[in-house]
Amino acid sequence: MILIADGGSTKANWCLIHPENEVLYFSTEGYNPYYVNSHYIHQSLHKALPAEVQRAEVTEVHFYGAGCEPSTEAVIADAMHILFENAQVTVGSDLLAAAQALLGDQPGFAAILGTGTNTCLYDGKQVTHSIDPLGYMLGDEGSGSYIGKKLLIAYCREYLPLPLRQEFLAVYGLTKESIMERVYKDPMANRFCAGFTKFVKQHLHDPFIHQLATDAFHDFFRSLVCHYPGYATYTLNCVGSIAFHFEEILKETAMHYGMTTGRIIQDPIQGLALYYRQQKVL
Repeated sequence: MILIADGGSTKANWCLIHPENEVLYFSTEGYNPYYVNSHYIHQSLHKALPAEVQRAEVTEVHFYGAGCEPSTEAVIADAMHILFENAQVTVGSDLLAAAQALLGDQPGFAAILGTGTNTCLYDGKQVTHSIDPLGYMLGDEGSGSYIGKKLLIAYCREYLPLPLRQEFLAVYGLTKESIMERVYKDPMANRFCAGFTKFVKQHLHDPFIHQLATDAFHDFFRSLVCHYPGYATYTLNCVGSIAFHFEEILKETAMHYGMTTGRIIQDPIQGLALYYRQQKVL
């Protein structure tokens, strides 16, 4: 049996592939190796695994996740080796997971547009080139945190049209002072900012909001996508909630920069399952 995980800091989506190609999906809490250790992962996952997962029969574990880098992958790998004694374990980045889910074994361009942003060129097996997104304070253009931050700026500076400002205050009850407090003192300020994309999505019919979202995706292209050599020769393939829910604006922006759109999916786990099932056949 093959066990695959696509993990964030708060939630991990799993897929168990049986030898007969039957598939079981389930979720657990997320395991970011920057925030949890191997012991914690082992204890948590031991309790969370469904009864259908027979640990001794798992022969491969492929864990992809936020924070999974060469310097941290041992935190994940050590816990997996304890839980699945008979399995080969590989640990990879969420960006590689996105590329495999979107492109399979074909080369191309892949991106993540969720709470944060990431982009890469992929050769069908590995990520070959990636521009650092720099996180929500310096970059992450086009992400949920970036769009949310643009909305908060417009609200605090009173650029947001009065009816929208009044509705924002009624929905969230936030003042400029309380927003500043959260943004500069909350350790999860990126998630706080990203939470306001729901308001943006609900008000895309408003010209101001539509332009705000459009500008965010133009920034995504100008700051990241357009800096890849020959970017316009690739299709734009994206995974993540922002790419999924703002698909039409994203497609329009891609067209503006001479790039056609390929696949846009919300969650990579089903694409990863298909990728590994195809690898078994090959």
